[in-house]
Amino acid sequence: MTFTELKKNLKKDTAGLTCIKIAISADTPSQLLTQALKGYGYEAGINFDIFEAGFDQIEQEIFNISSELYKFNPQFIIIFQSAHKLLRHFYELPKEKQLLFADEQVKKVTDIYHVITTTSPSSKIIYFNFAEIDDRVFGNYANKTASSFLYQIRKLNLSLMDISRESSNLFINDISILQNRYGYKFMTDIRDYVNTSTVLSIDALPIVAKNVTDIILAASGRFKKCIILDMDNTLWGGIVGDDGIENIQLGELGIGRAFTEFQLWLKQLKRRGIILAVCSKMEEAIAKEVFEKHPDMVLSLDDIAVFVANWNNKVDNIQYIQNILNISFDSMVFIDDSPFERAMVKANIPQITVAEMPEDPAEYLDYLRSLNLFETVSVLKDDENRTRQYKQQAERINAQQSFANEQEFLASLNMKSCVKPFDRFTIPRIAQLIQRSNQFNLRTIRYSQEEINDIAASDEFITLCFSLEDKFGDNGLISAVILKKITPTDKFSEIAHNIAGLFIDTWAMSCRVLKRGMEAFIMNKIVALAREKGFSLIIGEYIPTKKNAIVKDLLASLGFIQKRGLWVMDITSYKDTPCFIKEKP
Repeated sequence: MTFTELKKNLKKDTAGLTCIKIAISADTPSQLLTQALKGYGYEAGINFDIFEAGFDQIEQEIFNISSELYKFNPQFIIIFQSAHKLLRHFYELPKEKQLLFADEQVKKVTDIYHVITTTSPSSKIIYFNFAEIDDRVFGNYANKTASSFLYQIRKLNLSLMDISRESSNLFINDISILQNRYGYKFMTDIRDYVNTSTVLSIDALPIVAKNVTDIILAASGRFKKCIILDMDNTLWGGIVGDDGIENIQLGELGIGRAFTEFQLWLKQLKRRGIILAVCSKMEEAIAKEVFEKHPDMVLSLDDIAVFVANWNNKVDNIQYIQNILNISFDSMVFIDDSPFERAMVKANIPQITVAEMPEDPAEYLDYLRSLNLFETVSVLKDDENRTRQYKQQAERINAQQSFANEQEFLASLNMKSCVKPFDRFTIPRIAQLIQRSNQFNLRTIRYSQEEINDIAASDEFITLCFSLEDKFGDNGLISAVILKKITPTDKFSEIAHNIAGLFIDTWAMSCRVLKRGMEAFIMNKIVALAREKGFSLIIGEYIPTKKNAIVKDLLASLGFIQKRGLWVMDITSYKDTPCFIKEKP
């Protein structure tokens, strides 16, 4: 979208949209960036409430803990220091200090991060890295000269990456990579910079706004989890049913290279935790033969979580895939070379992202990369197991059809759960689960890994995490519960009436394990733990979102009684809810 198109969104009604508070502090005028962000936010279904700090007042605002920025209580703080301002400052330094320039800037960034996380610990920080400016003072020899600006700016950007790796609340908006893709003259209108100190061009603003919004969406639990792929003329060139397996285009010759490199990219996404599914109109045996026998196939059947090849319409097949994966349609991307199939899916499943693929397969990969569809805020080693876990889920669904009723099927699974408090090994996965879970999430409060570390170490909380395995395989860690001890100063104290109680601050669970009785097992464990520690009351709360309606009646179904907008359970009379899950010793 153009900046003009985004500005038109500013006049549209944002009532009913999720509100996210952002503070922007920049050393370049930020009014136009603010407009672009608000306009792009509307496109994403978000109302960005934005506070703009004073022009070129970054350190004054950040280091003043009483500043208006902190009073605004933002969920995200954007820091935008421009490379142009850095270059001016760099030129004013003596040579010996130029050699230390990146190190000094890294120290400033670290100080800014620590002040923000201390003063506003719930705020996430989006730091713009620095576009490379090659001033040609040394020409190409700048790469070998530590006192060159190019050397120092590259060192600074690398250091920012290292800082962000160690800081769960710090995210990098990669201005440098955007300039690499679109070019310096596209990103910066030098006349505007000279006249107004504005660094980003009008054309660049929508791109930067999208990049920032992508980060915010991912940090807020909205991101893509699955790619559904056509096969003929998408994963390979040609129609295998007509051309034969030996004549499809794949490998290193001609256009086959485009399909091979596309598959290599998909393989990397799968390793990162993105679910791959196929949905194609052809005979299943012919489709699978390509995966099993073609020497140039990069993807194997083991890479595909759900394999659907038949002559049904793709809308029905995608709905079948969604039913197996049990994730929302807006977490899915559909890739198909056919404009007809894309239009059909878009018309019938509007929530799904349909990539408008170029006609030339040589452009597939570059186009998809430009969309940045798979932004994330965390990647764990366990993500590599996600395809295997979903393949096991498909096996469970198929097996269920042979049982007379659901109870017999659940009893046959031989389910076992490991239950333990949060620890340093489980906290990274717990943080990811809390940040990503949208459907089974009672309050949808997003905690960072650092915040969860603090909760786990605090005497004010009791934490529990749950894994689940059955005869088909191990689902890994699938649920996290945070219980807060109720104190006389809490908003729940009037309901508790001085009775020792616990508040369910967080209860998030993977939708992979729904309808297996895990909710009952977890509630039984919460009550048992509460009794063991001398608590008599448990209070829960349901905060509705657009996606968590499946837990609307959860607390009522478990025996809670509604009182003053909350849900209350006197556990003295609680009896365990039957389920087919046993605790693993």
